Amino acid sequence: MTRPYYPVFLDLNDRPVLVIGGGRLALEKVNGLLAADAKITVVAPALNEELASLRDCGRIEHLARAYESGDMCGPAIVMAANDDPADNARLRSDARSAGVLLNAADDPTNCDFILPAVVRQPPLTLAISTGGGSPAVARRVREELNDYLDADTSTLAELVAEVRADLRRLNVFHPIPADAWQSAMDGQVRILLAQRRRGQAKALLMSRLGQPIRAASE
Repeated sequence: MTRPYYPVFLDLNDRPVLVIGGGRLALEKVNGLLAADAKITVVAPALNEELASLRDCGRIEHLARAYESGDMCGPAIVMAANDDPADNARLRSDARSAGVLLNAADDPTNCDFILPAVVRQPPLTLAISTGGGSPAVARRVREELNDYLDADTSTLAELVAEVRADLRRLNVFHPIPADAWQSAMDGQVRILLAQRRRGQAKALLMSRLGQPIRAASE
């Protein structure tokens, strides 16, 4: 039986994160954290070639020794990248004592949080999880979403973000109901974006939101 999880996106920009381990699993964790601009420290007696390269170019810090319980003090989150449940159980105990959240690779029992399958089409980031019960299904859905999303979808997301920012400056963002946004982003807006007529697409989107804006100002 899978656990119910609370989905959340963490802002790890320039925040300290600890990765325990120096092999393939650690590299997977590090690559994901680098995409979030985290400040990464890897603790392990040795690093594989890829991690050593990241250390040598200054993208990660390396503590060339085994993990010590005091390492839990300071990081925003900790990721354990090994395949030993007994070690993970000890790490989770240390993490609980330090008040820090722990992810243990492929070991949901010893995790405070699990990592979803991720689709990145900036500025879109989609996360898919089966609650740890079937990672293979999550990966399959990720592949299907990768095939579905295209550059036009990302462009639409960028345009809507720009319009939201404009409406905030006009102090008319909050009164606009969610269904107004949905109806405003119709096929014509997408067609204009596909034709690289971004200014016209923005003007159309703003006009589609015009009625809620006028209603809010009356």
